[in-house]
Amino acid sequence: MSRIGGLLLVMLIAIATTIGVALLLYRNELGRLRHAVSQGSLVANLDIGPIEYADSGAGIPLLSIHGAGGGFDLGLILAADLTGGGFRVIAPSRFGYLRTPVPQNASPAAQADAHAALLSRLNVPKAVVVGVSAGARSAVELALRHPDKVAALVLIVPALYSPTSPVSINVSLGNRFAFWAVNVGGDFAWWAAETVAPSILIRFLGVRPALVAVAPEAERERVMSFVRSIEPLSLRFPGIEIDSVPQLHELPLKEITAPTMIISARDDLFNTLPAAEFAADRIPGAKLVVYDTGGHLLVGHAQQVRNAVRVFLEGAGVIP
Repeated sequence: MSRIGGLLLVMLIAIATTIGVALLLYRNELGRLRHAVSQGSLVANLDIGPIEYADSGAGIPLLSIHGAGGGFDLGLILAADLTGGGFRVIAPSRFGYLRTPVPQNASPAAQADAHAALLSRLNVPKAVVVGVSAGARSAVELALRHPDKVAALVLIVPALYSPTSPVSINVSLGNRFAFWAVNVGGDFAWWAAETVAPSILIRFLGVRPALVAVAPEAERERVMSFVRSIEPLSLRFPGIEIDSVPQLHELPLKEITAPTMIISARDDLFNTLPAAEFAADRIPGAKLVVYDTGGHLLVGHAQQVRNAVRVFLEGAGVIP
């Protein structure tokens, strides 16, 4: 064998070894993640169909409604992130996420009815309702359709209707790759991007990577925890598909009677600020908090958001 042929053989062996190690790591990680999301939740068989949920903690009930790419597990993370604890957190997996199937009617209104039915099944007469991103749609519908169930309404970077500037996603090259991974339910593609090019996924989640790069280590880890929370992607794909083609229309927001707080950021790459402003202008007495920076994950404002939510709930008489 020539010297060049020998070098090529060594290179091929090295490449094959690297690929083999990567696949082994991926399979081990995927197995761990699948096991993790199979724990810590229950399934309630309601008239509308089975709804997966977690019921954690003690205190005032809080319904945590996750956004796109989530599930009960992300609902628990979001509730802890926003409140710092002290609540009984009920975190459902919305339609198409994890063990909650897609019903014939998967509209936000139907999802709101499922939220109300779940609260009734758990003997919870009223709860603080937190809707994040796409989860804000069914949170608002819950406040409209079942006002007796909502003690207070908190909408975080809400992906709601705006007549002038709709919620949107930047179609950069990186986002097209992330869209491709989502559209094929690509567990490996998401895992590989998280490993070698996390900035692609950070941007896909509505945050400028440069903002995360200069954030404190704890905040960078917080952002990456959201990136990792979408795995396994294939178990969340049906729900992401529903959230990706929303049929948004104007709702009678002036009929909402629950004390309401709305939080967004000017540099949210999903452009939720116009919808937040539109909703705040129409919901009676709604409090609007806007940060100049932070993106869709409100990077750098975790403690401020937590304090603002607690002050709001105290002012609404929900917590002492």
